[in-house]
Amino acid sequence: MNRPLLLACASLLLSAPVSPRLHAAEPLARDVANISFRNELQLCIDRGLAWLKTQQKPEGHWSTPDHPALTCLPLIAFHREPTGRFRSPKPEFLENGYAFVRGLVKPDGGIYDRGLSNYNTSLALMALLTTDNPKDEPVITRARSFILQQQARGMADESLDGGIGYGPTGVSPKRAHPDLDNTLISLEALRAYKASRPNAETKDDLNWQAAIDFISRTQNLPSHNPKASKDPENKGGFVYYPGHSNADPVDGSKALRSYGSMSYAGLLSFIYADLKRDDTRVLAAREWLSKNYSLDENPGMGRAGFYYYLHLMGKGLNAVGEEQLTLADGSKVAWAKALARKLLDLQQGDGSWVNDSGRWMEKDPVLVTCYCLLTLETLYHKL
Repeated sequence: MNRPLLLACASLLLSAPVSPRLHAAEPLARDVANISFRNELQLCIDRGLAWLKTQQKPEGHWSTPDHPALTCLPLIAFHREPTGRFRSPKPEFLENGYAFVRGLVKPDGGIYDRGLSNYNTSLALMALLTTDNPKDEPVITRARSFILQQQARGMADESLDGGIGYGPTGVSPKRAHPDLDNTLISLEALRAYKASRPNAETKDDLNWQAAIDFISRTQNLPSHNPKASKDPENKGGFVYYPGHSNADPVDGSKALRSYGSMSYAGLLSFIYADLKRDDTRVLAAREWLSKNYSLDENPGMGRAGFYYYLHLMGKGLNAVGEEQLTLADGSKVAWAKALARKLLDLQQGDGSWVNDSGRWMEKDPVLVTCYCLLTLETLYHKL
């Protein structure tokens, strides 16, 4: 990093509001040997957030106004910064971001612009849960109801029942069906709502068993999914939706090949749905992910979706409480520190991250930087 840019970033960070109380409450390292490394992570996070702040548009949004999810991810990343200095009071630039999101609330309760209504609403719900603003409660309540209404039932293809897709608004026929990724994001939003409002009285809820059944139909586990791949290399992993994998079979067959990002999505979805950790499906997912562990590619997809894969890895292994992974060759890896080091190495000189593969919008540095910051913020508290 050149000196003028370094000074600009330092000035930007120092100008952020700081809460001494929250600094005092900063969690101690779980292992004193990690204190120095956590300091490195904090500096990395600081640089990423400093860059991210410079990318906000005058209207309050990030990247594009078409998808509020791309504004909600930065809002969540700033809120989860380890020292808590962006939480209370909210700095003006974050309030502008929240105001942009509120401006996209629709009469049906969704929060979106032209399309992908469920995806955008789910991330908007998670962002608005961080405002601590009582005026947001009606919006939050209606957004939750909107998500619940998206759960598929009575589909012509019964294998899709119980899942959730992009939503009914502005979706191409190719996307007009439930998939594992949207199901994961919806379940995460609903769990975030419940965690933040444990005593809230709700008259409706998701059909959680139907969701579990849908997730099971995306897993290559013949004991629970009759249409699963019979190839032992795929056993325990997941595909995008029943009958369809984004990973091309290596032998040209029609086998539903498991791949990394969706396998972590499946594992996380089971956890959000409160499936027991010793359930055969959870154990099979963890086994596939251990055997296919990589920090260099999204297994089965190469560089496509690479940073989303790393993001889901951090969330997934943290959620199951995994400390070490036993790899295919029998060796063990302390995955949290290894993942953190990888993200440190991949950070650009200006503080951002970006993929050289454009699939799933990963040439958008705002999106990818948010994936990395949210992952590092999770790892910071684990180390």
